[in-house]
Formats: sequence, structure tokens, C-alpha cells
Amino acid sequence: MSDFDIREFYDRYCEALNAHEFDRMDEFVAESILSHGRPATRADVVAALKSITDAVPDMYWEIKEVAIHGETLACHSVNHGTPAKEWLGVAPTGARIEIDEFALYRIRDGKFVQMSNVHDAEALKKQLAG
Repeated sequence: MSDFDIREFYDRYCEALNAHEFDRMDEFVAESILSHGRPATRADVVAALKSITDAVPDMYWEIKEVAIHGETLACHSVNHGTPAKEWLGVAPTGARIEIDEFALYRIRDGKFVQMSNVHDAEALKKQLAG
């Protein structure tokens, strides 16, 4: 991976995410991966992403900080959007949200082979409660 630019790869991935172009995930996600420590497929990742944008149709991931060490990338982002359906266990109210997300990825042979993330669900509850 000496000629492979992980940051450029991640920026392209985020562009596809923010355009909700999930049909492009074959460019970024290996067919078989570990998702939150469990075996999963690219189709599982796409289904999870579609479930997010189904619940929050205007979801936008704003990248705040990225750290790269070897084949591992960590990212802090802020998720913006207006939930239209229940998301992370919280019913929609019509209010816009901004919540922190922390993600950890392992990249091998130019694709994600491991993906994990956590969202600040408590902040989501507080924002939607008014």
C-alpha cells in the first residue's frame, strides 16, 4: 500500500456517503469485513447506511478530525440531519440534530476490512426532547 493514500481514500468515501451514493460502496468496502467485531458483508454495510438515511434523509457527515496509523484510521465526525423516523431509539420531532460520531476503520488492499462506530445517542435524545 505504499502508493495508497488513506486520507484521499477516506475523503472519497465520505463524498460518496454525503451524496448517499451507496451503490459506490464496492469501491471502499471489502466483500467480507468485521463490523463492530462481527463478521459482515458489504451488503450489510450498505443496508446499515440505507437504514440511517431512511431515518434521516438529509444526513450529512461533517469530518472534524482524522488520525491515521498504519492501516488504521480513526475519525471524529458530526452527523447533521433531521430525523423523519425513529433513529438510535429516538422518535423524530421535526428538529434538526447534530451529534458526535467516532469511527475506527482498518484498511487493507485499498478497502475497509474492519468498521466500527459509536454515536452520541444521549445528545440525540436531548436535542429531540427540546
